[in-house]
Amino acid sequence: MSEPEIVRAAIRLAPAVRAARMDAEQMRQTPSALAAEITKAGIYQMYLPASAGGPETPPLVAFRVVEELSRIDGSVGWCAMIATALSLNVGRLPAEVARELAGSPADYRGAGSARAGGRAWPVEGGYRVKGQWNFASGIQNANWLYATCVMMDGDTPLLSPAGTPVLRALWVPRAQVAIVDTWQTMGMRGTGSQDFTIDDIVVPERRSRLSDAPSCATGPLYHPRAWYVNLWTPSAANALGIARGAIDALTEIAATEASTMSTNLLRDRPRVQERLAEAEAIVNGARAYVFDAVGRLWGTLCAGQEPTDREVAQARLSLVHAMHESVRAVDKVFHAAGTNAIYTRLPLERAFRDAHVAVQHAAALPGYFESAGKVLLGLRPTDPGW
Repeated sequence: MSEPEIVRAAIRLAPAVRAARMDAEQMRQTPSALAAEITKAGIYQMYLPASAGGPETPPLVAFRVVEELSRIDGSVGWCAMIATALSLNVGRLPAEVARELAGSPADYRGAGSARAGGRAWPVEGGYRVKGQWNFASGIQNANWLYATCVMMDGDTPLLSPAGTPVLRALWVPRAQVAIVDTWQTMGMRGTGSQDFTIDDIVVPERRSRLSDAPSCATGPLYHPRAWYVNLWTPSAANALGIARGAIDALTEIAATEASTMSTNLLRDRPRVQERLAEAEAIVNGARAYVFDAVGRLWGTLCAGQEPTDREVAQARLSLVHAMHESVRAVDKVFHAAGTNAIYTRLPLERAFRDAHVAVQHAAALPGYFESAGKVLLGLRPTDPGW
């Protein structure tokens, strides 16, 4: 079976991603020329609804795209992953509003935050918004910002019947926000995940939705039971792609590098051979679990059937498992390389830093293991989306 065109496009981008790797690290963002090539390939809007001119890319195809980019540079893959997730959120908007945001031909490049960093007050025709949000990956190359706000009544937050703050998501043009340079980090430096502020602007009502509103777009990609699975499948791809890149890096240097304690090449050492094989098995096993569990859920949805609790739990478990297993694989090859792994001129050092940052994402919360276990035991978890 041939690869979908968007996967082939990601593979073709590998030399450009590799060439821009050092610039991305130093600039702390995806260089604009590379971002333009990724945009042209349609990668930043893979989950944009067809009703808005988007491709509605199946999750495992999006996985392959993010995996290919992350194998070369975790930060570039991360930005593709985040933008894909944010294009899924456009499905919450009515089709005519989604088309307004995307334009024609569609060019939707989202950044932003699901964290409630702002406050919104109802005014005539919309909402007055102000606040500061963090972790807006890819903001320098975005054209729309997704900003989550607490709804206000004067100085008092509005509360839901359950007693929690009412949250509303708003879409704001990039030109109406200010970037705050906060992105000084251990890993994922090239993601440009800066803070941004909005200072007392009015956002039209049509460009907002309650954060827990159902999707207006229909189809398997926007099914409520699969929302978090589809949202976070590219997150697992990013982590597994980084791990695959680390394995590639060790394989490459093992043929030429020794160490200060031995002149034997790394490839000739039993310990290195063992650790490389273990990492290979870890990554392949975790990846296969994702493709099996997410693929089964996707097949159920495409058949027009309602997924079972167990199908959803298996898919979500496969994703959190993959992210944690990716770190385990990276650690094995990093330590197998010895002091060779610590040099910033080699990609293995960056893979180590990036993997340990990637697993901090909400998709990898350790509590999801407990939630999956509850479902498998016939219980109901308290976390949403199960």
